Amino acid sequence: MKKLFSFTFLLFSTLTLFSQNTVIENIQKEAYENSQLKILAHELLDDIGPRLVGTPQMQQAHDWAVAKYKGWGISAENQQYGQWKGWERGITHIDMVHPRVQTLDGTQLAWNPGTSSKGVTAELIVLPEIKDSLSFQKWLPNAKGKFVMIAMNQSTGRPDDNWKEWATPESFEKMKKEREAQTKAWDENIKRSGYDRRSIIPALEEAGAVGIVDSYWSKGFGVNKIFGARTKKIPTVDLELEDYTMLFRMVEHGDKPKIHVVAESKDLGVVPTFNTIAEIKGTEKPEEYVILSAHFDSWDGGTGATDNGTGTLVMMEAMRILKKVYPNPKRTILVGHWGSEEQGLNGSSAFVEDHPEIVSNIQAVFNQDNGTGRVTKINGAGFLHSYDYISRWLEAVPDTISKHIETTFPGLPSRGGSDNASFAAAGAPAFSLSSLSWDYWNYTWHTNRDTYDKIVFDDVQSNVILTAIMAYMASEDESKTSREQVILPIDHKTGERETWPTPRVPERKGGM
Repeated sequence: MKKLFSFTFLLFSTLTLFSQNTVIENIQKEAYENSQLKILAHELLDDIGPRLVGTPQMQQAHDWAVAKYKGWGISAENQQYGQWKGWERGITHIDMVHPRVQTLDGTQLAWNPGTSSKGVTAELIVLPEIKDSLSFQKWLPNAKGKFVMIAMNQSTGRPDDNWKEWATPESFEKMKKEREAQTKAWDENIKRSGYDRRSIIPALEEAGAVGIVDSYWSKGFGVNKIFGARTKKIPTVDLELEDYTMLFRMVEHGDKPKIHVVAESKDLGVVPTFNTIAEIKGTEKPEEYVILSAHFDSWDGGTGATDNGTGTLVMMEAMRILKKVYPNPKRTILVGHWGSEEQGLNGSSAFVEDHPEIVSNIQAVFNQDNGTGRVTKINGAGFLHSYDYISRWLEAVPDTISKHIETTFPGLPSRGGSDNASFAAAGAPAFSLSSLSWDYWNYTWHTNRDTYDKIVFDDVQSNVILTAIMAYMASEDESKTSREQVILPIDHKTGERETWPTPRVPERKGGM
């Protein structure tokens, strides 16, 4: 009898391993031989474009994703979680019209009041050297009828890598010190006005400025970061460094440059905001969940290719493959494409608050956000026994992919960088699949360069295989993951023990 039991157990184990190997091989085969990544990227990034929360393009993206999932036989829906300021971008055209004519490279900032189709023409001025708040108040009437430039004049538009390669070490260090001093002086000048870089804008608007001209230079690369405007009635435009600094020099030299700005946009009032949720229902433990996670929204200077188009593509392609080769998972595999991550993890934190029955039964969350590179780090996020199950799941990943991945256990909890933090704050084992930079922070993050051509599809394909296999292994695991968390260290400044991040109250209304 004992021998029969041993034989049966061995046979079962062998069949299980054979079945597991077959699924893993089929995941790779489908990913390599029938990849949909490029067509998905084209449809999402080129055809739909930027996905700023509250815009028609964001809604179009949600509807597109639902249609894609349903076309693959996967149940999907858009779940409303709140509201936001509705806004639609139109044409932005910026031209210098005096002392010569030149079309300038720039765009209107998000959620920005527009101009008429005829536009606005006015002279440019820069902020003066400010002695104190009283002197600034006396200067403010000078802003009336003018475009006011509120960013500093960068002394160089060359990336630091350029300087490091070609300049002498002495020249490179000199440039950095001068830039640091220049930045400090500019910041202190604004502070003496009694305002900061943000609050000074409403003051200029109230003083009668016809528009604000800014330039959010990404240090290290001559590209501009694109954020939201802070005016109520007048346009704010962001110019690329090269054109901005040219105009700044013209103002300094007394050339009195004038620009003509057409910035068409529509205020759409308050609109609903959504998460796109899709799932492959579990067969044995349908009330337990493996969650694939990526935020769907983007800033709209570029088309949001690496923030977070690539994360979105990874999760969509992984779900497509899993449905094809693993259609009957043990646990439910759910994917969340979260809205309004850029405004504070609003979509994912709302989901956590709205679905405690799901959060309490999560096996694992895998989140991908930081760019197009292959995954190279997985942190245990402070879950004490994460080593046991993550290492077990990673063993099934091909060595060609796993050999690049560094793991840290148990690690520390996420403090809010991306949507995995919403789940971890609620006690659910949620992990970031952290990827190689590819100069993400300097070059594509929130910039007008975040476009399809920056995607490294080989790396994204590797991330698809990794994610699909990890989801499969987590779903099949006989044991449920532990939620026991590490005891955090004493804060040496306060003398008190650090605490885990608490779930935030999601933004349900308004915005801006």
